[in-house]
Amino acid sequence: MRNFCCYARFALVFGLSACLQSTTGWSATLLPSTNPHQFFEAINATNDRNSDQRSKRSLPSIRKNYFRVNGQQQVGNATAGGRQITSKDNLDRTTTGSIDRNQSKHQSATSNYVPSAEDMAPAIEMPTGTGAKDQIAAYQILLDRAGASPGAIDGRLGSNVDKAAAAYGEITGKFLNPADLAAIEAELNITGGPAFKEYVITNEDVGRQFVASIPSDYAEKAQLESMAYTSVIEMLGERLQIDEAFLKEINPGVNFNQPGSVIKVPNLRKPKRAKVNYIIADKPRKQVRGYDAKGLLVVAYPATIGSSDTPSPSGTVQVKRIAINPNYTYNPRINFKQGNNEQILTIPPGPNGPVGTVWIALSKPTYGIHGTPDPSRIGKTSSHGCVRLTNWDAEELAKLVKSGVVVQFTE
Repeated sequence: MRNFCCYARFALVFGLSACLQSTTGWSATLLPSTNPHQFFEAINATNDRNSDQRSKRSLPSIRKNYFRVNGQQQVGNATAGGRQITSKDNLDRTTTGSIDRNQSKHQSATSNYVPSAEDMAPAIEMPTGTGAKDQIAAYQILLDRAGASPGAIDGRLGSNVDKAAAAYGEITGKFLNPADLAAIEAELNITGGPAFKEYVITNEDVGRQFVASIPSDYAEKAQLESMAYTSVIEMLGERLQIDEAFLKEINPGVNFNQPGSVIKVPNLRKPKRAKVNYIIADKPRKQVRGYDAKGLLVVAYPATIGSSDTPSPSGTVQVKRIAINPNYTYNPRINFKQGNNEQILTIPPGPNGPVGTVWIALSKPTYGIHGTPDPSRIGKTSSHGCVRLTNWDAEELAKLVKSGVVVQFTE
């Protein structure tokens, strides 16, 4: 079983404890924009895919410490919203600050704050029962609408959802309890309506070109005409940002290969986002964060960033160019060696290619931000040195950035 460091943020103010006496005190709680007592903390939790659902999470036990990365306590972190960041700023990894969307970019962050027992919130009950997965999925959809991607929508709590919830608080200034269905529905209505909608499978969906399977060997991949989808349900899962198994689960008995079939799908309703002027690739958090020209967080995506054998770059690089639906050139002399392949190979484009549907080239040769053929593993595995996102998150980021945007890798 693997342990992942899952990040969450919450804001506390003196006098808030009275509000928390109510059982509904957590519903869409507004985070004060100038509160000097806000803090960020890490949650060390087991997040194996088969044990992601947790019936109860005790905030007092969570809040014993702030950031813990590689066993070292860090009180606050500017990359996590301690203060606004621009491409001209150096990262301040020693101070904390409030989630202040109007704070000056160069305003000093507030001093460290250690919460007292009176500030601790009660335990949060996680959704349970037959509708729990639908409720968690609705929560995931709400996070995604705000720009805080949870990865593939699967009705499960885990590290990617925790990171997205923290980013949601920073983007919106609100903390939303995933167990409070009424609050979730209220926020959904504000942001575009119900979490799910109906979709009718079309002739075009069924009649497009598919491949029977995708080989693992790169030499065999290079022989294919395209790295296309292998099935209708895989294609719908990518388009609708939903885990394939969960899509089947919420549509029992449906024939996905039959035009006219009506299925239940996520109602994504993404708004127009501000352009991204600065990117942080946060290695410990396994998250890519995009900031606008004012230093405000616009998007946050779960990410797979390098590995011990093939580490990602350090320091600062820039976006060099963007390619949509790219082919992939395998060169074992300058990249990594796959299997017994020692020759340069060109793998055709497609969503199941090694870099998915997007390649955002960085100024360091051979490195980039790109998509993936396996979205369910984002943030939970390693990569060959690059920054891997889900295809849909990579596609969105490609629309928000341009050549010259700064990308900073944080350790």
